[in-house]
This record gives sequence, structure tokens and C-alpha cells, in this order.
Amino acid sequence: MRNWLPLQGYQTYKRIKRTGMLRASPPVILAAGFFALILLGTSLLNLPIAQKQPINLFEAFFMATSAVTVTGLTVFDPSTMLTAFGQIVLISLVQLGGLGFVTFAVLAAITLGKKMSLQHQALALEAFNQTSVSKIQRTALSVIKISLCIEGIAALALTLWWWREFPLSTAMPQAVFHTIAAFNNAGLSLFPFSLARFVDDPVTILVITGSIILGGIGFTVLSDVSHKKRWATLMPYTKLMLVATLALNLAGFAAIWLLEFNNTATLGALPFHGQALAAWLQSVTARTAGFTSIDITQLHDSTSLVLMLLMFIGGGSLSTASGIKVGTFIVLLAAVHSYIFHRKEVVLFKRSISPDTVQKSLALLLVTSALIFTGTLLMSIFEQAPFLTILFEVVSAVSTTGLSRDFTPHLSAPSQALLTILMFVGRIGPLTLVYSLATQKRSRIRYPESEFQVG
Repeated sequence: MRNWLPLQGYQTYKRIKRTGMLRASPPVILAAGFFALILLGTSLLNLPIAQKQPINLFEAFFMATSAVTVTGLTVFDPSTMLTAFGQIVLISLVQLGGLGFVTFAVLAAITLGKKMSLQHQALALEAFNQTSVSKIQRTALSVIKISLCIEGIAALALTLWWWREFPLSTAMPQAVFHTIAAFNNAGLSLFPFSLARFVDDPVTILVITGSIILGGIGFTVLSDVSHKKRWATLMPYTKLMLVATLALNLAGFAAIWLLEFNNTATLGALPFHGQALAAWLQSVTARTAGFTSIDITQLHDSTSLVLMLLMFIGGGSLSTASGIKVGTFIVLLAAVHSYIFHRKEVVLFKRSISPDTVQKSLALLLVTSALIFTGTLLMSIFEQAPFLTILFEVVSAVSTTGLSRDFTPHLSAPSQALLTILMFVGRIGPLTLVYSLATQKRSRIRYPESEFQVG
């Protein structure tokens, strides 16, 4: 056993020398690609040309990680600490991290007319959550076209609207920055206190929330809707995502408004339409976006719990959002419903859900919950702070939401380092991480069935 590791290392070295490449699973390559992008962003943000005021290397690393993982947690105000160059670097990292470096790699391969190798095909399948190689190129092109179209329209609308208040040279860059951040569900802002100045501005709030929803619902859904345009012909998954997204946003909107309407520190001091807009923004943005228009440190504990649930669920698959994903949440609800009513199959929209999908959903739920528990435990050791504040910070990091109870800049170095790990793992996916660390082997051994008591 003592000689096993050296032998494995030698064999790995010989394989790399012979083939010229390291055989790694697609999730490992994806994780490595994101980490390389973070390191590149750190280097650029650490340049003097990117800084209005000096920032240290770790602060640059934290901000790069937050941008690439489209989280939005910050240890300093990017509007006062970063130059125009630094802000461009930051939002570029958000765009690359949100759409995924694999999308751009596949698009480059298409442009150059090169065929994808089997390894690159496996990598793209993992990134796009697809099972057919023939769909990879079409999906990659759809991602780019849909993203640029939505971001362009939203940026133009905000530019024209904000031009009334700011000069064009200010309105346009601000609009582009916030549009990219919103569509990629990042939540970074160049305004003091996020979107607080637009709390009762219907155009700004609706454009931002529209971009968040479109970016978080999933490119598969957007592509399906754009091609078919009729409810009856949509895929069952598309119907599920449209209904579930609307239901979650409306439920969150109603809960936040009802819980906070008499809280003068949040919604209570606003006019009726301002309350509605603030509650709507907070409901939508909790689905992994991170913008705020009210002081969330003043929210009731009950409202904070609602926000954490929305953060935990997140957005759709193949989207810029994270969390356990809406599809996972609905599949688990359907599985519970089937068990309670003694149905043999899990059914959604008159379609049966495979046991593998149910198991994957359950695994993702448990792994994400374990990640949140571990992060909360460690941060509770590092910090002397209210438990709810710590839990809120951890859930926000794991779900790559970016909401914070004004806690991130005041954390100790170990806690901030922990957040970078949680953001990274939350972005590449807890289940993908488990797949990366475990060697999957099919066993031909079958064991006799037995009854185990549960519940």
C-alpha cells in the first residue's frame, strides 16, 4: 500500500508524456477553467491601472471569484475603488463566468471550422447539460445570440431612461454594466447602496428584474419558446420552468410585501407603488441575482428566511443562475407527492420522471445542504455574529446570489477565504464537485433486497 501512490504517480507521468495530455473528467476541466479565469481576473484587478485606491492581492482574488462565479458579494465598493479599466475587467469576468468559458470555446471552434474531439465533446455536454453531441453547437450559438439580444435591448432601454438624469457618457456605461450584471444574475452595482436610488422607479426595476428572470430561467427554455411560440407545442420542461418561475416570483413577492409592509425601515416608509416595486425586486433578485433597493439588514427574520429559501432554490438549468435549481426543487416536490398518495411513478405534466433524475435531485439537495451546514459551522467558529446573519451569508455564497446583511467586508480573513470556496463550489455545482472527486465505477455485484426502517 505504501508504494501505491508513487506507482500511480509514475504511471500518470508516463501517460502524460506519451499522450501529451492529462486525462481528466469534464467536471474537473470545467472547474480548472473557471479557476484559471479567476486567476487571470485577479492579475488584472491587481494592476495599478485598475485601482483608484490600493487593494491587496486577496481583495482582488475575492472580487475576481465573486465576478466569475456571478455572485456579487464584495469586500469593497467597485465604484470608488476601481478605475474604469478595473470596472470593465470586473464586468467582463461576470460575462465570461455567466455564459461559461465553454460557450466561447465552442463558438471559437465553430468559427474556425474545426471538429470537436471526443474529449471536448464530453466537456461541452457536461457544461450544457446535454445528452446529444449534435445539439452542442446549436446550443452554443443560441446562448450567444439570445444573451447579446437581451442584453442589448435592456442596455438600450436603461441608457435612454437614465439619460434623463445622467449625461450620455455616464448613462451608457452604467446601463451596460448593470444590464450584464442583471442578465448574468451577478448583482454587482456601481451605485451606492445598489439600486436604492431607483426603489420606486418602475422602468429601472422592471428592466432589471426582466433581465434577471430571462437570464435565470435557462437558455433551453428561451430557445424553445423562441422557436415554437405556442404553449401546446412547448417541451414539458419548458412548461414546468415557466409555471414554476412565475409561481416562485409571485409567492416571494406576496410574502415579502405582507411581512414588511408595516416595517418603516424597509417598505413601510414607501408609497404603495414603491412597496410593490421593492417587494417585486427583492423576490426576483433573491433567485441568485443580489440587487437590493431596500436595507436588507432591517428585514424581519421571517422575511430573511423567505429570501434564503428563494436563494436556495435558485434558477433554471443551463442558465446564469445557481442554487439547487427550480427543476430539482419541483422534481423533489413531485416525488414527495407521489409517495404520499401511493403512486408508483413520479409524474409532471403527464410525463414520468426517471428514478435516476429523482436520485440526482435528492443527491443535489443533500450535498448542497451539507455544504451550507459545513460553511455555517466553520463561519460560526470564525465569527462572533448573529446566527441568522452568518447563515444568510453562507446561503448567499453557495447559491451565488450576492445578497449580504452588510457582513462581507467586515469578515475575518478565514471567513472571506471560506466564502471564495463556497462561491466557487456553488458555481460549478455541488453535484459536479462530488462527481469530480469520486471515481464512478459500475459494480456487477448485486445484493439481496432488504427492508430498512425510515421516517
